[in-house]
Amino acid sequence: MRTDLGYHKMEEFTLLKFEYVELYKLLKIQGFANSGAEAKQMIDEGIIKVNGEVETQRRKKIRSEDTVEFGGMIMTIKKRE
Repeated sequence: MRTDLGYHKMEEFTLLKFEYVELYKLLKIQGFANSGAEAKQMIDEGIIKVNGEVETQRRKKIRSEDTVEFGGMIMTIKKRE
């Protein structure tokens, strides 16, 4: 799990092929978790926020314009143009 993130570091994630990405997969893809199991554990622990609210659904569909917060980082999801 990455813990070296600065306070309120902004990042973007662009959806390329699909309309959404599942939350635990996004954490794994972006390198915030080393595995899917670790990503699911992070979600279960309540340390991930989606659109400002603690999210406990591992397979929450993250769509364009959603924000995901973790460890002082805010990630905005964008749709491929």
